[in-house]
Amino acid sequence: MIQIRKGGDRGSANFGWLQSRHSFSFGHYYDPAHMGYGSLRVINEDQVQGGAGFDTHGHRDMEIITYVLSGSLEHKDTLGNGSILRPGDVQRMSAGTGILHSEFNASAEDPVHFLQIWIQPNQRSLPPSYEERYFPRSERQGKLRLIASNDISGDVSGDDGDNPPITVHQDVRLYAGLLDAGETVDYSVNDSRQVWLQVAKGAIAIKTPDTSELVPLAVGDGAAIAMPGAADRRLDIVAQESDSEILLFDLAM
Repeated sequence: MIQIRKGGDRGSANFGWLQSRHSFSFGHYYDPAHMGYGSLRVINEDQVQGGAGFDTHGHRDMEIITYVLSGSLEHKDTLGNGSILRPGDVQRMSAGTGILHSEFNASAEDPVHFLQIWIQPNQRSLPPSYEERYFPRSERQGKLRLIASNDISGDVSGDDGDNPPITVHQDVRLYAGLLDAGETVDYSVNDSRQVWLQVAKGAIAIKTPDTSELVPLAVGDGAAIAMPGAADRRLDIVAQESDSEILLFDLAM
């Protein structure tokens, strides 16, 4: 079963320096039909103008993942971390018992475009922690590359033992893929799990065994996919445009 969340139907906020689209309820945007998907609570697509950003603010009991699409984002927090994130960098901040941080565009002129993702942790009141890792284009091109997981064994499909995924405190596997027009990747959806697929750039089309034709997804679109009880649980993903970029969340039901 596929349920489409069109990018144009997302919540929105425009503060001049910030333009944001919300796949799920967030801030002043509230839609009881879109409160999250499994443990996935927030996908915000943010574009911040040069020299602007989010002043120091706090979080608790949330796994926060930042995925940069273009530009550069400067992070500082009360754990003493300070870094500049660029495309290919993936950051995880476990807010736990409480953390303060700021996020600013590292450029005074060029915008920064990124996704901020919130995942509900599997345990409350964890000690705050931070992790970031770089995943080059070569590791994500034409494939689904595991970039975040709660499996610390390293023995997970899509993992590269020399560059393991960041760790999240929840039963989630997050993959990133870069696809040129016509490229295809497939993913087997476990019978007891569900998938959220987010189109970050470009356009793709998807197909499951119970769909008679490809289902198109444009930039900003998301798709909730589950196939409980199906004999064939293969999800086919076909890029419709070059330089398409996708995130795939494999979540417990």
